[in-house]
Amino acid sequence: MTMVVEDMLRTYPADLGNVDRKAMERCIEECIACAQACTACADACLSEDMVAELRKCIRSNMDCADICETTGKMLSRHTGYDANLTRAQVQACAQACKSCGDECAAHADMHEHCRVCAEACRRCEQACNELLATLG
Repeated sequence: MTMVVEDMLRTYPADLGNVDRKAMERCIEECIACAQACTACADACLSEDMVAELRKCIRSNMDCADICETTGKMLSRHTGYDANLTRAQVQACAQACKSCGDECAAHADMHEHCRVCAEACRRCEQACNELLATLG
């Protein structure tokens, strides 16, 4: 996937301005990966015998997956760029990843899928925060 995101940013016909392309690229990639991990983790939680005890985790996963997917899509669009909206969306994504990562980490000792998802959330949260630092 790295090459696709990198190639799409590189071949965008207009000037991207002062955007840190590497930070943007990493954030898009981590958003896509986190959305997939959260979707899969929610589904895995639904397959657990103790599903009732995982309701909050499932909800966190579903919310985080939706927010990450939307953030990755928004960061992939540059025409008519709105810096305030983009900044707010990336901040929301970082918060969703923190919340979901915390929730999944609480179940990581019992459920390997929660451990994997928590790690994906942490990477995405970090990528969002790194991108925010470059947006000014």
